[in-house]
Amino acid sequence: MTEADLEGLGVHRIAIPVPFPQAGGPVNAYLVEDAGGGLLMFDAGLGTPEAQAALEAGFARLGRRFDEVTRIVVSHGHVDHYGAARFVQERHGGPDVPVFGHPADAPKMSEQGPRWRELAPRLAAYLARQGVPPEVVEVLARQGEGGFRFARRLPEVRPIAEGEVLRTRHLALEVMHMPGHTPGLLCLYERERRLFFSDDHLLEKVSPNPLVELGPDGQDGFFHPLLAYLDSLRRLRAMEVDLVLPGHGPPFGGHREIIDALVGFYAKRQARMLELLRAGPRTAHEIARALWPHARPADAFLTLSETVANLEVMESRGEVRRDRAAEPWRYLAA
Repeated sequence: MTEADLEGLGVHRIAIPVPFPQAGGPVNAYLVEDAGGGLLMFDAGLGTPEAQAALEAGFARLGRRFDEVTRIVVSHGHVDHYGAARFVQERHGGPDVPVFGHPADAPKMSEQGPRWRELAPRLAAYLARQGVPPEVVEVLARQGEGGFRFARRLPEVRPIAEGEVLRTRHLALEVMHMPGHTPGLLCLYERERRLFFSDDHLLEKVSPNPLVELGPDGQDGFFHPLLAYLDSLRRLRAMEVDLVLPGHGPPFGGHREIIDALVGFYAKRQARMLELLRAGPRTAHEIARALWPHARPADAFLTLSETVANLEVMESRGEVRRDRAAEPWRYLAA
């Protein structure tokens, strides 16, 4: 099935530029022709002037208007996916366009959610426990604060749940909760035509980063992203899918081969980490530095997240244990 075939089903993709290369290319916003003649929007892109201009150009190219949007479904609470939702509401004429998301990710997007000034001290304490040096923690704090310029919070994010069916002009889109990349990540599945809107759950050329997610009070172990992701991948692998419509890049097929390659990739990484730990205890930061020796300090949150997520999988299998007797924590081969 080609993108021309998708347009025949009322599915239109708008590619929106993002300023960070780790994303895997421009982010996609999908317009799906709705049953009543309007548009369901799945993801909205960033809230930067460049992204909003690309969104406007995409609507114009398709001959559609912002006031045709009847509802926005946000896949997850990252700025490149919800950042322009407020802009769409304003271009529509006000906050009357409802925005839906999973309750686990809603605090990241809504005005009622915690602000960076509340999150930063908890994250800094956690990073220090994982062995990240103070100067790198400071770089990450500045970066985290700056990231909020890519999006504006939403007045309300309405809950949407696993199993709900969004009926559009040609499609019946089943909401699927696929935690991993975030706790509340949502995908859409069209069973009859075997279409899967994967957002960042499955990408053709990039492995979605399993990010550290602390609890409401900054507690460690609130969410285990890679363990959850591998479970969600197993669910997806068992599904019948002819075409994946991702959050970044063009549609692709062969979802099982890509999943198998991802699982193999993680297995190789974990084998390398176990090899490092057999040489002696290390902090998560030291392991990350060994795996990515040329990474910039600004990339430390991504590399640490990837490291800790893999360590949690290895801990669950009894291959690794964490020594919390002193800080920073150290990991040992079991």
